[in-house]
Amino acid sequence: MLTSLSIRDVVLIERLDLQFGAGLSVLTGETGAGKSILLDSLGLALGMRAEAGLVRLGQAQASVAAMFLPPEGHPAFSILSEQGIEAEDALVLRRVLQADGRSRAFVNDQPVGVGLLKRLAATLVEVQGQHDQVGLADPATHASLLDAFGALDKPRGEAAARFREWRASETALAAAEQAVAAAVRDEEWLRHAVEELDKLAPEEGEEERLAQERQGLQQAERRNEAIASALSELQPRDRRSANPGAALRSAVRALERLPPPNESAAPALTALTAAQDALAEAEQLLERLASDAMPDPRRLEVLEDRLYGLRSAARKHGIAVVELPQHLADLRERLSALDAGTGRVAALRAARQQARAAYVAAGTALTEARRAAAGKLERALAKELPPLKLDRARVVVEVAPREDSAWGADGMDRVTLLVATNPGQTPGQLVKIASGGELSRLMLALKVVLARGSPVPTLVFDEVDAGIGGATAAAVGERLTRVAERLQVLVVTHSPQVAARGAQHLQVAKSVRGTAAETRVIPLDAPARREEIARMLAGEVVTEAARAAAASLLEGAA
Repeated sequence: MLTSLSIRDVVLIERLDLQFGAGLSVLTGETGAGKSILLDSLGLALGMRAEAGLVRLGQAQASVAAMFLPPEGHPAFSILSEQGIEAEDALVLRRVLQADGRSRAFVNDQPVGVGLLKRLAATLVEVQGQHDQVGLADPATHASLLDAFGALDKPRGEAAARFREWRASETALAAAEQAVAAAVRDEEWLRHAVEELDKLAPEEGEEERLAQERQGLQQAERRNEAIASALSELQPRDRRSANPGAALRSAVRALERLPPPNESAAPALTALTAAQDALAEAEQLLERLASDAMPDPRRLEVLEDRLYGLRSAARKHGIAVVELPQHLADLRERLSALDAGTGRVAALRAARQQARAAYVAAGTALTEARRAAAGKLERALAKELPPLKLDRARVVVEVAPREDSAWGADGMDRVTLLVATNPGQTPGQLVKIASGGELSRLMLALKVVLARGSPVPTLVFDEVDAGIGGATAAAVGERLTRVAERLQVLVVTHSPQVAARGAQHLQVAKSVRGTAAETRVIPLDAPARREEIARMLAGEVVTEAARAAAASLLEGAA
């Protein structure tokens, strides 16, 4: 509900802070005191049109802040969550209006667009005024009002679910048709690309594996070169080069030819013989290493060709080598979509048709339920209108089919509340046929018959009692009290019968200080309230009879 309204420098209001409670709050005051300024200020906070003339004369800007305490699970919290605004228990809508007509909007002190402010306000407050209406006057709200009255949550939810499925089937069909169309355009290229990549047959992780193997082969070649170089030193092919083996053999033969006694040469001969044996063993080991490490002479060439082929294909398709297998799978899928596209599209078309038929069935059920509820709502309103001095009025709840293109999650029909205020008159749109006071009383009657309550927790009525008095005004007050049992209701009234019903009574008064006028709002206690209602009954001169009548009204409303 609306808990407070803070106004700064709006027309005749310099500074005003109002507190509101649950139930029915009435605002009274003499004509011209500034009651309309309060509603204009509230409208500013709710995102209504901002006019530079609202800024108090001589001030640079005006500001209004309205604080609400929505119930748990209220739609406003979902809207805040969508916008990334932290949801708190209290919700403050604030508007700042510059003297040049520009304005800024805030929600919980975060700057927002006026559109979001209006969207939030629509879930929090309904305003029915003499000139500006929010709620009943907007035909877009009529379907939800009828559905609330008829308790049509289930058929409406079913229609919404079937509508989403239908839209999803259309999206899937459109995507499939686009894929087939694209595949047809690229068919020749697709078939060539798939054939080429199929022939190449890229494998997952192949590039890394081949590169590692090639590196190993390259290292093996370098090892073989080193082994061959060592062997060439031990076994030179060039006769002009020294042969260590031959040199050792020659040295051994020379020592063996020494004449006896040759015992002193024995160690040298033993060493040469050992060197000769070690040399022979080294040659054998090197030859064995060379034989064992000899790579396949064609393997490196094969690897180079394969890597070149993979990298060339990747460059051609503008991707990395590692992506080639998946790319081939994607191309095959596209080609498969072309080959099997006609069948898939046909299946999706059939699915769309089934989804549409399911939606039509659900929408038709919702329409039938709405028509039944419309009759009940018309009869219920017919009972409420005569006491509100609308006995000649007739409300028609029209449930008319929409064009197929306008079908939506809320059904296949358009719900419109029409009214004829005189016999023989063709029912027309509320805002065009009903006056401001009549429209407010129609809204009041509707709120009375909506036993399951409104999703909007606060109602504001501006002079719902305009042009009526006596028993009719008493009937309006009684119905406002009934509505206020479920919702917070604020009403601007000139009727003492309505004012006596309020749980909270605020008096709007204008005072003049020098050449400046100022609007003030005074919460009234019991004696002051009796005096104000007596003034409303008697006029300028308050008599004891008027005070007695005021006391009687207050006692009757208690």
